[in-house]
Amino acid sequence: MTSLDTARFHADTLATSLHTRWPHRRTDALRRLAEVLLAVLQAESTLHRKIALHLPRAATLESKTRTVARVFHDAQLTPQDVTDVLLPLLPDGKLTLIMDRTTWHYGQTPLNILVLGVLLGGAVIPLVWSILPHQGNSCTAARILLVARLLKVMPARRWAVLIADREFVGREWCSFLRWKRIRQCIRIRENTRIEDELVRDLFTTLQPGQVRTLFKRTWVYGGWMHVVITLSPAGDRVIVASDLPVLDVLRTYQLRWAIESAFSAMKARGLNLEATHMTAPERISRLFGLLCIALAWMTRIGA
Repeated sequence: MTSLDTARFHADTLATSLHTRWPHRRTDALRRLAEVLLAVLQAESTLHRKIALHLPRAATLESKTRTVARVFHDAQLTPQDVTDVLLPLLPDGKLTLIMDRTTWHYGQTPLNILVLGVLLGGAVIPLVWSILPHQGNSCTAARILLVARLLKVMPARRWAVLIADREFVGREWCSFLRWKRIRQCIRIRENTRIEDELVRDLFTTLQPGQVRTLFKRTWVYGGWMHVVITLSPAGDRVIVASDLPVLDVLRTYQLRWAIESAFSAMKARGLNLEATHMTAPERISRLFGLLCIALAWMTRIGA
């Protein structure tokens, strides 16, 4: 079997898999989508012409470039479609969810994506996301909307815990998670006030590598949580609040790094998301969704 035949075989396999989730889509459209996804993996790029070089088609480069553009600009491909493809890949039982942002600039244009993904093995697969219309941190409303979208297809009883960094804090946000019965493991800011003092003033003699915790749950952002504090080798104070058992708090929070690795795989060290020339929010969202499918495909092949 030649390399071209092999590429066509893999494209057929992926197209068949996609058809089980999108039976309403035409077979030729799914085949075209599968070819482009596999070409993205080979090209390690989001630039149309680089992807076109790897399409298993007997056509001119210009024709193949138009095929890539047609897939990336397909308005019928929605974020919900991508979620529908990814959900069946997940194991039964409770799942660990991680929220974070990834951001970059195209020229002077900031591009900022809020992401909620699931830990699958050692990798995080984004399940839902939203394009933020501004630089910097997300707002509480944007986070709540993102969680609400996933809750429609993944009920709270399947969420083992939601892990997030210092950006994702606040009384309204944490109260929403409690209302939905979602356990949380969130790094809090040093200026958070608990028991009438700033959390940074607790355990001031802490040495790198040491771990300290309050003996009982304390009131944080509108609810009772364990607070665990450690000092990194670089001297950074890491303060995590969670309603998990106290011995599980730091071990669980350490899983958050997997989403940074996922972003790295989708960006400069992998599929080069930030190299795209697209800036329109709906097109960036569609491209990100396609890369999520490609990342899931890589994860399954690796496993």
